[in-house]
Amino acid sequence: MAITLYELAGADPDRRFSPFCWRIRLALEHKGLPFEGRPWRFTEKDAIAFARSDKVPVLVDGDRTVADSSAIAAYLEAAYPDRPSLFGGGAGEALTRFTVGWTDLVLHGALVPLILLDVHRHLDEPDRRYFRESREARFGTSLEAVCPDPDAQLASFRRALSPVRATLRGQPFLGGAAPLYADFVVMGAFLWARGVSPLGLLPDDDPVAGWRARMLERLSDEARRLTAG
Repeated sequence: MAITLYELAGADPDRRFSPFCWRIRLALEHKGLPFEGRPWRFTEKDAIAFARSDKVPVLVDGDRTVADSSAIAAYLEAAYPDRPSLFGGGAGEALTRFTVGWTDLVLHGALVPLILLDVHRHLDEPDRRYFRESREARFGTSLEAVCPDPDAQLASFRRALSPVRATLRGQPFLGGAAPLYADFVVMGAFLWARGVSPLGLLPDDDPVAGWRARMLERLSDEARRLTAG
């Protein structure tokens, strides 16, 4: 039975933009596992209730259901050890937890204010209401007021990438000679932005921009189409 991946989508079902879902789509492509990506929206909680989760990604693999991107990545590594590794071994898996934590807290924290309104624009009406209410409660202000100085926020985002930039000056991917799950985690943030926003996040001469281009070249045709960029 084919693997099914529930992925966050906008009003257009082909606009997939969750950074966490992108991590798993890239992981599945890396492992060469065939799967069906199924669009899911913020207000479709009932559709994934079977997974005991109210958010995606949710992966269904035969009689196994796994929610949460980190749990799914660990499952794929354990369930398909004969396929290319996501972590390069146990030590790599442990170290990748740092990359996940840094990306979730630092990189996403710097990126969210820049693309929050872009995400809102790509949602259908029920999801727009949900998104506005939930995010305004989270930030304590209107969506329009979250990023009062876009130029300063963009500069902050670029500074946040300093450890990634320093690493990529010495090697083509965060995983070394070839990408690993750490690359997919960081790339998920860029595919999130690419799927919703026209904003130019990086100057062309940034080492991170070169890495991003190399990562885009590795996308499948379907994944490239779903970036909407």
